[in-house]
Amino acid sequence: MSARHSAAALIAFATELLGKAGLSARRAGIVAEILVEGDLLGHDTHGLRLLPLYLDELVHDRMAKSGGPRVLADYPAAVTWDGRHLPGPWLVVCALDLAVPRARTNGICSIVIRRSHHIACLAAYLRRVTEQGLMVMLTCSDPHMAAVAPHGGRKGVYTPNPIAAAWPTDVGPVMIDTSMSIASYGAARRRFDQRRKLPGPWLLDAQGTPTDDPAALFANPPGALLPIGGTDHGHKGFGLGLLVEALTSGLAGWGRADAPDAWTNDVYLQVLNPALFGGVEDFRRQTTWLAAACRRTPPRPGVDRVRLPGEAGLQRREQQLKAGVELYPEILPALKPWAQRLGVPLPSCF
Repeated sequence: MSARHSAAALIAFATELLGKAGLSARRAGIVAEILVEGDLLGHDTHGLRLLPLYLDELVHDRMAKSGGPRVLADYPAAVTWDGRHLPGPWLVVCALDLAVPRARTNGICSIVIRRSHHIACLAAYLRRVTEQGLMVMLTCSDPHMAAVAPHGGRKGVYTPNPIAAAWPTDVGPVMIDTSMSIASYGAARRRFDQRRKLPGPWLLDAQGTPTDDPAALFANPPGALLPIGGTDHGHKGFGLGLLVEALTSGLAGWGRADAPDAWTNDVYLQVLNPALFGGVEDFRRQTTWLAAACRRTPPRPGVDRVRLPGEAGLQRREQQLKAGVELYPEILPALKPWAQRLGVPLPSCF
């Protein structure tokens, strides 16, 4: 791994690059914070690794720089926006800022965004909600991309379609962020670039044969990622992938059926207020009891202890805030040409 950098320095560096590429200071700062938060949590395929791609989208006017989302529907607990290819992290943060107070009043608020630009790491948004004592679910799809094969098929039809969710307990939040395919597209791409195999037969070649070689995904004709469960129990991941499509493109009323020709995310987010359901005290009593019971469970051979979803990422975040963020080796070299082009100095080491 590469040298460490302070999170604040990385955010300032990314903010300046995005500002030079055309975003306002506020929008650039939000996008930068979300990207660095991804790296802090250990999601290094969806952190600053995305910044060169975002910069390229901005300078070629494929990511909108100004204006706001177009409101398509606005009810107290259900809102639909056309994101107009605006920066995804900024749109999601704006949506959360709207959903949180509405959930406090109504118990729940769901916001759907069609035609957002890419929204980066889903886990990066979760603490914003759990720290306010609320529960959140966030998911997205990319109707421009088809990389995951439906169970029993051999050709990609939809995207890895991640689902993230989080809720508070008395001992810290539980945080989930997982794709509905065994491997994410970004992870497979990294292995391909490194000429490394995947840990298992997580995708299919063009003939439908399971393989651990990521080159199959980028061949001509291309292979496809397998849904969670693989060739054995892939009907489970397939079903969940379709659920994400219904929540995102389905509720947004726009997606694959419209044959989009640009990098796009359709987004579904939901904020829930336990106070307007069974009550905050009983909510935390239940979530805390289950979290403690899972942690107390005797580990199986080869495992030191049971950890809750998100626990390792939160520990990594705390450590990296103190000792500096350890970026994946490919990230700064990919950003160096952009820093030179836009006249922004590289961040100093921690």
